[in-house]
Amino acid sequence: LREISGLGGRAAGEPRTAPPSPGIPPKRAKVTAEPGPPQEGSARLAAPSFVRKLKNAAIGTGCDIRLRVVVVGNPRPSLRWYRNEEQLAQGGEEYGTLWIRDSKKEDAGVYTCVAENEQGEAMTSAVLAIIDMEGKGDVATSTAVLAQTLAQVC
Repeated sequence: LREISGLGGRAAGEPRTAPPSPGIPPKRAKVTAEPGPPQEGSARLAAPSFVRKLKNAAIGTGCDIRLRVVVVGNPRPSLRWYRNEEQLAQGGEEYGTLWIRDSKKEDAGVYTCVAENEQGEAMTSAVLAIIDMEGKGDVATSTAVLAQTLAQVC
């Protein structure tokens, strides 16, 4: 029998492997933790902390806006939303999100999100200015009012 060129003494179907390189150690298997839900008591307790804070914004009347925060903490913090220090009713919205739909001038103000768990509390605030797009006021006046409002709070 003669050797078939390219198989180098291997049987058909066997994988080809390169000869070991001199001076380079062979690869070792990487050991990683299995991803999955944390075990009871394995995660460290942590006070709330905002990874994404509220940002000042301005929109026209009749528009929708989503105020969004990202907060971490263990156990998962509860969130409370306020406008001008008055607590807002909690809707069935996505965690970390407050929607203001069909905005009116009365929706303008300082919005605050308070995150709280048994380890502590954190808060973030921002100004929402509503520009009257339906009124007879001109854009220059609305812009000046917006700039004055932001300057007072910031």
